Amino acid sequence: MSDPAVTPSHEPPARLPGWRGIAADWSSDQRSFKTASWGKVMMWVFLLSDTFIFGCFLLSYMTARMSTTVTWPNASEVFSLEIAGHHMPLLLIAIMTFVLITSSGTMAMAVNYGYRRDRKKTAVLMLLTAAFGAMFVGMQAFEWSKLISEGVRPWENPFGAQQFGAIFFMITGFHGIHVTIGVIFLLIVARKVWRCDFDTGRPGFFTARKGRYEIVEIMGLYWHFVDLVWVFIFAFFYLW
Repeated sequence: MSDPAVTPSHEPPARLPGWRGIAADWSSDQRSFKTASWGKVMMWVFLLSDTFIFGCFLLSYMTARMSTTVTWPNASEVFSLEIAGHHMPLLLIAIMTFVLITSSGTMAMAVNYGYRRDRKKTAVLMLLTAAFGAMFVGMQAFEWSKLISEGVRPWENPFGAQQFGAIFFMITGFHGIHVTIGVIFLLIVARKVWRCDFDTGRPGFFTARKGRYEIVEIMGLYWHFVDLVWVFIFAFFYLW
């Protein structure tokens, strides 16, 4: 008499007792995040922690600005440009904001084509997003060099309150680092997409699982977060 067929069990394996069981459960993605991939969950955790950091920076900025007795610099004058003898307040900042918001649109299109596994359009749109990000960083470097040439330093400011320089360089510099890191990773992932790494399951960074373009969506989460943070910086720092 032959043995009865063994029916595969869909029950998760028994959890180890104590902290070892909790650590093994969370690290093996068995129960806690059944409907979300580990990479996407970790990106959300990172973005949440970054939200607290940027929130603390902006709260510190508002506290310093409202508590100082010295006149705060007028953004329309400090961030203005002189072009052909004409005074252009906030022109550079408006262009920077437009470029970054446009990059959010190209990134969303890249994610859309990634879902469709359209390799060429996904790679091209990610490269275009990286180009917009590089343009933003370049314009930010120009803005920094202009302010430094006018005497603005983290410890002094000829336009008014001394805290202005320290807070401005800290917040915009921290955001600029995020944009720069995003540009680097966009170039890396776009190269992998263009090279068919995700279609062939080529061993490497996020490419071992064949046919999964999830890293494009994860990059999209990061990029949209960076753009959203800039909207708050723009509103609080340049319009207030």
